[in-house]
Parts: sequence; structure tokens; C-alpha cells
Amino acid sequence: MSEEAREHHHQSPVTERPEEESSAAAMLDDPRTRRWIQRAGMAVAAGVVVSVLLGWRLGLTVAVLAVIADVVRRSRKDSSVAAWQKSSAAERRTEKQLKALQRNGYLVLHARAVPRDDDGVSDGRIDHLVIGPSGVYAIDSEKWDKRLPVRTMSHLKLFHGPFNKKDRLDEARWEAQMASNILAEKVGFEVPVQPSVAIYGPSIPWKVMRVRDVDVYAGNRARAYLRRRPTILTDGDVQRIFQAAEDALPPKYPN
Repeated sequence: MSEEAREHHHQSPVTERPEEESSAAAMLDDPRTRRWIQRAGMAVAAGVVVSVLLGWRLGLTVAVLAVIADVVRRSRKDSSVAAWQKSSAAERRTEKQLKALQRNGYLVLHARAVPRDDDGVSDGRIDHLVIGPSGVYAIDSEKWDKRLPVRTMSHLKLFHGPFNKKDRLDEARWEAQMASNILAEKVGFEVPVQPSVAIYGPSIPWKVMRVRDVDVYAGNRARAYLRRRPTILTDGDVQRIFQAAEDALPPKYPN
């Protein structure tokens, strides 16, 4: 607190709250305190009901178990790992599908940053960079509100309900183009990278549609999207591109 604030504080003793009251208010403002108050309330309510029906001993047991259950439930939801370092549910679902393609010669890197210049990395992130016999793909996994329909106009516009997804498509295309340029420089030959968006949640009324040069499809079709394509890369090409990508596209969230 500044000296001026201290002086003002001392000049207004009438409006100053007692120290005990301030401490109590601070405790109530603490989310952890409020959480324990909620737990106590639930436990008391459950305990009272069971006590009336079946006796106080069982009521006390139920109250304790209610607190324990709430602590366990919240511990599973909370994590000490920052939320921005964790893969989303959509990304995990796509990752699970891509694992099954390893026996078909596909290699995958997850959550790779797209370097922008010598100053560091951009905010761009490729959720899944897939390298295999049919080429190289930058897949972004998206979870959208299932209540809003997905539609397209002339393969140039993508809407989720009233929301135009042009910026999202442009970002995916930019990330793929940057990755393509970087990989081509590393391996010494052209490496086209096809951007795509795998959408979970709403129904997608097509199998695969290219919108603004980005392939758009339902998330559960990610594996099928890759499998039914002609072979254009040799095993040696796949290994070279994968190694170049591993070296040149750093993890977005390094440990």
C-alpha cells in the first residue's frame, strides 16, 4: 500500500472494518474456503436425512463419505498441469485413431509449434502432423457445439451456426504452408502439407469437403480420411520428412 493510501486509511477510522471482520471476508472470498463450506453443507444435509431415517451413526458415516466423494471427484477434474499444456478431448480422440495407422507406415507428431522467425515461435500449432505413404497432413482437432449445424457455401465459406469459420480455416492453411516450406528446406525436395480440420460434436453432412483448400470432415473419420489415398512417398521419404519435422518443428509445450 502507498504512503498516501496509508494516510487515507488512518484518517477514516469510522469506515474501517475491524481486522477480524476483514479476515473473515478474505477467507470467504477464497475459492477453497467456499468449496469446503459447500462440502460441509452437502455433508450435513445428507447426514440429517439419513439420521432421521436410519439413525445418527449411519448418518455420520454418510456425511463423511459425501465429503470424501466430493474431494475425489474434484481431484480428478483438477490438475497441477496448466490447462494450455494438456491435449483436449478432441485431440486425444484423433490421436487414438492415428495410432492404429502406425502399422501402415504412418508416423505422427503431436502439438508441434510452427516457427515464425529467429525471435521464437508463433502462436500457430499443428495438433497432429501426419507423415505417411500418402503424404503429409496437418490435422487440427476441434470440438464444436453439437447444437449448431455445420454448413458450407461454394467450398469457400464454412459456418458453424451463425459463425463464419474463415479465420480458423485460414489459420490451418497458414500453419500447413509454413510447415511445408520448412520441411522442403530441410529435406531438399518439395513437401506439400495438406491442412485439415477434424470436427467433433455437430453432425457433418459430408464425408470430406475441401473448403478454402482445407479438408473438413467429422472427427471420427480421421483414420479413414488418411487410409484411402494413393501412395506417393517411399518409406525412405517418410523417415526423412519425419526426422526433419521432429528437428525443425519444436513441441509447442516443451517439458
